[in-house]
Amino acid sequence: MYATTELRPLLTERGIELSEAQIYRMVTGTPERLSLRMLVALCDILAVTPNDLIEPVAETAATRATGTNGAKPAKVSATSKARTPRRAEITPKK
Repeated sequence: MYATTELRPLLTERGIELSEAQIYRMVTGTPERLSLRMLVALCDILAVTPNDLIEPVAETAATRATGTNGAKPAKVSATSKARTPRRAEITPKK
C-alpha cells in the first residue's frame, strides 16, 4: 500500500468511516488517540499485531512554567494535579 487513498475503502469495509484528510493525518502523524475498533481494523488490513503498530514510550514528568524569565520550569507534583479550586461565593453588600 503506497497511498493513503487505498486505505479508505478497506476501512469502510470494516465499518470505519473517515475522511481522506483524517486518514492522511493518522498515517503521516502520530495520533494521540486511537480507538480499539480502528486498531483492530488496521491490524487486520496490514496483517500485523498491535505490538507491531504501537511502541510504548515512557513520558517524563510534566513541567509548568513559573513565569520568571530564564528560570527552569517547576515540576508538577501529583498532589498539585489533584487539587481543585474552590468556587467563589459572591454575596451582595448590606
